[in-house]
Amino acid sequence: MGKLLSIILVVSAVAAGVGMYYLQVYGFYYEVEPQPGQDVALLAEGAEAPAPIAYTAFQAIDADSSPIRYRACFETTLTPDQMAGYVPVENPEPLTAPGWFDCYDAVALAEALKSGQAQAFIGEKNVHYGVDRIVAITNDGKGYVWHALNNCGEKAYDGTVVGEECPPRPQN
Repeated sequence: MGKLLSIILVVSAVAAGVGMYYLQVYGFYYEVEPQPGQDVALLAEGAEAPAPIAYTAFQAIDADSSPIRYRACFETTLTPDQMAGYVPVENPEPLTAPGWFDCYDAVALAEALKSGQAQAFIGEKNVHYGVDRIVAITNDGKGYVWHALNNCGEKAYDGTVVGEECPPRPQN
């Protein structure tokens, strides 16, 4: 009887581990349907709303389980000189993507940002409450998009007082 219970316990633990791994890496993600002319936008200095930029080869994934699971890749003909009027991001930290999303390599992107081979800009502020869309473009025209918590989001999700500088949270 003890061996049977041990086997059941081990099989249950393995099944739970495999299920949890699958859900984290594959289960919640879905491919984002491209919307030509709307998928990639940058916020210009002094502008209220982001403006679309020219792009091709757009691929994106997202998940409803978290507002920061969005990742995208694209190509653009924008040159570094043409990006001068957009709002830059201080110390951007690209978030990793699942290994099966081949076009997005957060480690290589972080190195490109650090070395100056890529620049990061605000794509859209508060795409979800406390979450900004960040767009990074390399000097050779490869583009990457991810969501990151902004100052208000970090405060809201860690439990500290948000303060007056943040917009009110939307009512669910």
